[in-house]
Amino acid sequence: MSEPQRRRRAAKPAPNPGLDPDDPLAALGKRLRKIEGLDDLARTYPGRDITVGRQRQQLEFYSDPDRPNAFAMVALEFFFVIAQYYREALPLRLILLLIAGQRAGGRIPLTQDDMAQLLDVPRQNVNAALGEIMGHGIVLKITRGVYQFNPPYSYVAAELVRLSDGSTEYVQVNQADALKELRAEKLPDLVRYPSLQHMREAVDAFREERSRKRRDRQERLKALAEQKEAHGE
Repeated sequence: MSEPQRRRRAAKPAPNPGLDPDDPLAALGKRLRKIEGLDDLARTYPGRDITVGRQRQQLEFYSDPDRPNAFAMVALEFFFVIAQYYREALPLRLILLLIAGQRAGGRIPLTQDDMAQLLDVPRQNVNAALGEIMGHGIVLKITRGVYQFNPPYSYVAAELVRLSDGSTEYVQVNQADALKELRAEKLPDLVRYPSLQHMREAVDAFREERSRKRRDRQERLKALAEQKEAHGE
């Protein structure tokens, strides 16, 4: 075999990079080979099926120019329970405002005066509703004018923040880090280890009491009808 033939054979690329596709750790420290196309990829890993899905579309969120692309993750079970528990509008309205007022990490930079002005209600009403909400471990006070939504109920993990020069900065706070920081403090159990069970029990008790009153009323009406019938009325 001539020298040019040996060089040509040596220059032929290997069909397999020599990495075990079932062991991703084996690829660490290895130089990656450029994939020219799907056919090239199929030849690299023979015997494996290759599929290509539809290009993932960007999520759409309604946002304000001052808080572009900011949104909260909220537990549906949390919504489900508080919708049954609260019988008045203000606590629910306040909870929605607190969810919307979160920044990345779940902090809420709102004073009670801010809340009262935004909801167009007296401040003392906000104070009472906020005290009830905090009593259930839904929100806790960090300092004056700064609150924290309990992360398992509602959490803003990341947001694009518009800076003073007009540019935007992506801010992200991991929920696990927020929980670790939160649980390092001496807090009530409902805050450290959130539970809505007491609310569920209160809803069940309320419904049972309402059913009892309905039965008592029906029995009184029945007794009154029987009494009138007995007197021939």
